[in-house]
Amino acid sequence: MKLFVGLGNPGAKYARNRHNIGFMAVDAIAQSHGFGPWRSKFQGEIAEGRLGSEKILLLKPTTFMNRSGQSVGEAMRFYKLDSTDVIVFHDELDLAPGKVRAKAGGGHAGHNGLRSIHDHIGAAYDRVRLGIGHPGRKELVSPYVLGDFAKADAEWLDDVLRGVADGAPQLALGDNGRFMNAVALRTAPPRSSVSQTKPEPQPQLPNSAPNTEQDSRSAMQKLLDKFK
Repeated sequence: MKLFVGLGNPGAKYARNRHNIGFMAVDAIAQSHGFGPWRSKFQGEIAEGRLGSEKILLLKPTTFMNRSGQSVGEAMRFYKLDSTDVIVFHDELDLAPGKVRAKAGGGHAGHNGLRSIHDHIGAAYDRVRLGIGHPGRKELVSPYVLGDFAKADAEWLDDVLRGVADGAPQLALGDNGRFMNAVALRTAPPRSSVSQTKPEPQPQLPNSAPNTEQDSRSAMQKLLDKFK
């Protein structure tokens, strides 16, 4: 069994925040793969289903971001899971919008949700980093992540969420390479391989033919004509 955790803040006020892209990712997986209804448990909302042969529990902690680890730890203890069975989906300032990276272990890089999970289960869990870009200055980070995605972000955001849902079965099997391929097919589809037909060269018009009509005038007549 795998535990897929989406990070975010509960409530309609935060639903479209950049910080809530983790919630959006597990929602997309649940919808795409026919998971059961969401219900309250483990200080969060859970949905159960399968990805291929693997049983999956989706979890959205409702503890607010900086206490996410409480919910994750409770679910892990109940199902007797190891931290290596946990995959966390979260927003990533250090990746450009629309970029996705799967990562095993590592630091929390100041992310409050990851920091809380580190405190409760350690660092040996996997994560899917969902790029939202950086506002440019440190003092702008908080209002930026707690701000809604702009309308201009809708297309790439939809592609990312669809790609994550497409690749979720491979992620559940631990095949991060194939997961990333599935995401790339949505976010950076290959260009058409149909070669463009070169236009055929236009036929060159023949040069005007020289006047080859025979001049029947006599030499004297030609000389007289010059002085007319």
